[in-house]
Amino acid sequence: MGEQQTLLTMRGIVKEFPGVRALDGVDLDVRAGEVHCLLGQNGAGKSTLIKILAGAYRPDAGEIELDGRPFRPAHPTAAMRAGIATIYQELDLVDGLSVADNVFLGHERARLGFTRRREAERRAHGLLDRLGHGEIPPGREVGRLPAAGKQVVSMARALSHDARLIVMDEPSAALAHDEVGNLFRIIRELTAAGVAVVYISHRLAEIREIGDRITVLKDGRTVARGLAADDTPTDRIVALMTGRETSSAFPDRPPAATLDDRPEVLRVEGLTLPGVFADVSFTVRAGEIVGLAGLVGSGRSEILETVYGARRPGAGRVLVDGRPVRPGSTGAAVRRGMGLAPEERKSQALLLDQSVTANVGVASLPRFSKLGWLDRRRERGEVDTLVRALDIRPGDPDRAVGTLSGGNQQKVVLARWLVGDRRLLVLDEPTRGVDVGARAELYALIRGLADRGIGVLLVSSEVPEVLGLADRVLVVREGRVVHQGDARGLDEAAVLEMIMEGSAL
Repeated sequence: MGEQQTLLTMRGIVKEFPGVRALDGVDLDVRAGEVHCLLGQNGAGKSTLIKILAGAYRPDAGEIELDGRPFRPAHPTAAMRAGIATIYQELDLVDGLSVADNVFLGHERARLGFTRRREAERRAHGLLDRLGHGEIPPGREVGRLPAAGKQVVSMARALSHDARLIVMDEPSAALAHDEVGNLFRIIRELTAAGVAVVYISHRLAEIREIGDRITVLKDGRTVARGLAADDTPTDRIVALMTGRETSSAFPDRPPAATLDDRPEVLRVEGLTLPGVFADVSFTVRAGEIVGLAGLVGSGRSEILETVYGARRPGAGRVLVDGRPVRPGSTGAAVRRGMGLAPEERKSQALLLDQSVTANVGVASLPRFSKLGWLDRRRERGEVDTLVRALDIRPGDPDRAVGTLSGGNQQKVVLARWLVGDRRLLVLDEPTRGVDVGARAELYALIRGLADRGIGVLLVSSEVPEVLGLADRVLVVREGRVVHQGDARGLDEAAVLEMIMEGSAL
């Protein structure tokens, strides 16, 4: 790595917003052809820094050099023209446009004012094929693609700019195990051609596999630069990110025998969604955490959504406390004591410009209403209690949810379902985009809810998370449950072999 030329240098970068200094003198240098990992807890300043690099924000102080020359992009298009492409965690795609339109958005292939659609689709197909996903039709609306497909389209857009530096913000969050391997293949091809990659991830195992050097941010400052990704101890990285020694260990589980004696909260019998999953049956007991493991597209998230009533099954039934729940009705599910934390919390669960109080209370308005009038004092009182109990930070119920970190936003979603008597929590990717310190807090919180007698049904793309947090695991492959068993009797290799049909890891 020492022979490679420095492509990007950022020195003393400062950025202030009303009431907060998001960056307080950040330094970063990236070499051509390397994977430079940018780490830090939510709120450390990573997103602000990459938005400055991408031309979305202007720094208040500091210097940026690209190829040894001063660089200060006035807008995102200027950054793209300079060869810098950014793939954001919250993908900036237009659902109503086609794949090809999204790939070339902002630099459309045009002649005499008319878009050259056929050429755009041909080039888009070439880029998708390079990414190992030539099966995605360039003419399909992006909104019809699954999350993993949208991630591929966003990567194709970055490649369409002939970028010299690509910023990837949590690029593997929506990808299955085999798709992460394909992502890493593309990254290695790019770096072999001299392209630099700034890689942001909370998954430290990925940093070890794909990273060359590491920069760590904390509270808007650079606390470490140039660490070797392959031999810097995990506990040192965690300590740098958090400012303290943080255990990522999972909470202790209750003995399996004690769970066997508890009443069933949820029973699913022969649940079928034609073309997606078939004949799914399982139970969740009071105080038990049941995890679903499987590849993206295996049907695991759709099973959760159907249990919750967001999808109407073709066959089967869902029972809570022994009584059937009306299929295809989220209202019926909520009335029977279910709560859902969906996969995409920002777009599916939260009102980002509304307060913590409004977000927590939105599912329980009848509880706080009398004769059609909302008792805001009572609502605020209960929310304030939950904010303190769940340690939501900052501890201000009037704070807009969009200003909170990912971990605290997830706590707000959980708090919503702790108002009143909740029997079952359905959690889809509960720690996606959440840093290592906040993950440990969420693990403890979820286990604490189970200890109160709430049943928990969860999906996670990370097999170690399912095995570490759940009491019982269901392995889902191609729409069918191929294994059910105690989490204590499984290891990651065995689960991966089952979900990938024994293919090479």
